Amino acid sequence: MKSLVGNVSLTRRIFTHWELYLLLLPGLLYFLIFKYVPMFGIIMAFQEYSPFLGVTGSEWVGFRHFVDLFQYDQFWRLLRNTLLISFYNIVFYFPAPIVVALLLNELVRKWFKRTIQTIVYLPHFISWVVVGSITYILLNTETGLVNQLIVSFGGEAHNFLADPDSFRTMIVLQNIWKEVGWGTIIFLAALSGVDTQLYEAATVDGANRWHKLWHVTLPALRSTILILLILRLGNVLDVGFEQIFLMLNDLVYPVGDVFETFVYREGIGGVGLGGGRFSFGVAVGLFKSVVGLILVLGANKLAKKFGEEGVF
Repeated sequence: MKSLVGNVSLTRRIFTHWELYLLLLPGLLYFLIFKYVPMFGIIMAFQEYSPFLGVTGSEWVGFRHFVDLFQYDQFWRLLRNTLLISFYNIVFYFPAPIVVALLLNELVRKWFKRTIQTIVYLPHFISWVVVGSITYILLNTETGLVNQLIVSFGGEAHNFLADPDSFRTMIVLQNIWKEVGWGTIIFLAALSGVDTQLYEAATVDGANRWHKLWHVTLPALRSTILILLILRLGNVLDVGFEQIFLMLNDLVYPVGDVFETFVYREGIGGVGLGGGRFSFGVAVGLFKSVVGLILVLGANKLAKKFGEEGVF
């Protein structure tokens, strides 16, 4: 009886507030069609998938593709490269939007603040192909602006694009330049919800701007920072295929080859372990997802242990 009453009540609420549920529908359809339905394809990781036989007719091979992945002679290099790039992004890129949001929040003139916001947002809408082209124009040894400046000051031109020591730094700097403005949106939204009376009370107590930042602004952002960090850990093995692929060359492969480029070559590109191994590519993707899930669950549990809310 309670269940029936609850169902009737839910149905009544849907009919009463149908406009709100209609607004919710596109988001639900997006996650259903593009997130949940494709999860059926995970079964390919345990098959020797053939496009001619389909998922239901392909041969079942169990964990063979996972064994091939872990026994691959370059597996630890791929794992190290992926983790290092993710680690550098967390250390240097993740705090960058927070810093920019704090700086923008300190601006008094709204027109100037909006202008700066617009400028730092724009790179987000530029494709990685264009970003890669800009990087090449700036850093190539012949006509690159950076090398021309180095030579003009008496130095020697350096091939940054083919230098393994510069590759990861270049990737992180590209991420910061392209996405830091877009990343400030969430933090600026969180800052807009801070009670202004807290700043007024701090002023009465004699606090300067640094004290207000440390004791009022940052505590207000703490939960947002923690949630985004936990979610970021879920993508620790995803460093971005397009960006890495565009910047790779033979000289930086030892430090730049990651799981995404590896899956492209072995699962689609037809090079290396046999080519066209769709099931193998799905197995690598499933491995990455499982690692991300474990990290999210662990980080969320650790956050709750220290008294924070966590993601769920």
